[in-house]
Amino acid sequence: MLFAGRLVSFLGTAVAPVALAFAVIDDLDGSPAELGLVLAATWLPQIVFLLVGGVVADRLPRHLVLVASNVLSGGAQLVAAVVLLTGTATLWHLVLTQLVRGIAQSFFFPASTGLVPQTVTDDKLQQANVLLRMTTNGSFVIGAAAGGILVAAVGSGWALAFDAATYFASGAILVFMRVGGRVRARTGFAHELREGWREFRSREWLWAVVAAATFGNMIAQGCWMVLGPVVAQRELGGARAWGLVLAVQSIGFLAGGVAAFRLRPRRYLLAAQVAIVFSAVNLIALALGVRVAVLAAAAFVTGFCIELFGAYWDTALQQHVPREALSRVSSYDALGSIVAIPVGLSIVGPDSAGIGVSATLWAGAILFTMIQAAALLSRDVRTLARTDQPVAVDASPEPETATAS
Repeated sequence: MLFAGRLVSFLGTAVAPVALAFAVIDDLDGSPAELGLVLAATWLPQIVFLLVGGVVADRLPRHLVLVASNVLSGGAQLVAAVVLLTGTATLWHLVLTQLVRGIAQSFFFPASTGLVPQTVTDDKLQQANVLLRMTTNGSFVIGAAAGGILVAAVGSGWALAFDAATYFASGAILVFMRVGGRVRARTGFAHELREGWREFRSREWLWAVVAAATFGNMIAQGCWMVLGPVVAQRELGGARAWGLVLAVQSIGFLAGGVAAFRLRPRRYLLAAQVAIVFSAVNLIALALGVRVAVLAAAAFVTGFCIELFGAYWDTALQQHVPREALSRVSSYDALGSIVAIPVGLSIVGPDSAGIGVSATLWAGAILFTMIQAAALLSRDVRTLARTDQPVAVDASPEPETATAS
């Protein structure tokens, strides 16, 4: 049921960017800057609300938090669909509805991470995480294509109505889940945030990898998402070539998931971080100005490495963080991973104007690789091993040393 609920939800979510893009460009005759504002409105609230979502997901039944998140997201998309279909939409209608959807997603992801160990046994966590991540990647490939067809056939408003329907359908599936575990006693919001932070910072392997991800995502997202289309437009033939590259990268995600489903290294965090060290091959290919086929192959490798990392990372969190604090810890992880991305997106353009696109890409690839390799200096990152025994909450008031085994 968790698999089906997420699959249905993400199919609609994959349609949304296409529908929103053409709603702004075609229906509202908007500019690229206005489109960026609408798309950014979805994830900006997460910087504020992710920690709140983590506390709520550790307090309440997590499957019901997912249901509420889906209903709120569905309501936001339904409003966006209605104003587009009735011809009353303005830019700010879309911005506000996407802000609401971003708030809802702040509750969805911490709850979803914490729910997996309540759904399957510990020895099946890795396979479960791979299957769930494959729903995301597979639905992106299918949903993006479906979004283009829907928008072309019936318009952006109906495509967003489809997205709303998938959110409601997902909520209807998840509401019938029956999972173990009791609702935690409430001890105060600030206290629970501090408790989650204590669990986060007491594990060196956790904060070391998240710190690397903070700067790594800033660099990788900025270079790939901003300069990739620029290179494609100037040297590779435009949007069609870039779409092909992104599609092949998505196939790499799926292939990485298949590999992670079969490969169960004992020191899985070491394997995950080594994989991510090599994931800057796409930036190197962009910097070299290679042909489309070579760039697509590099993107495949990057997707493969990122997905291998993601599957092992999710499993490490679920096996080595206490169940009672898992959603809060995962919210700190998510916040650290996305908080610097807007910086990367905003500085890469001016940097490339000053030193050139190729030089910026080379600098990004080198810095990214060095930062990810630096995380391997942590002994905890290198030695953390899989376990089938749930971790208990650390009762000490302020632990100062890493507790990961």
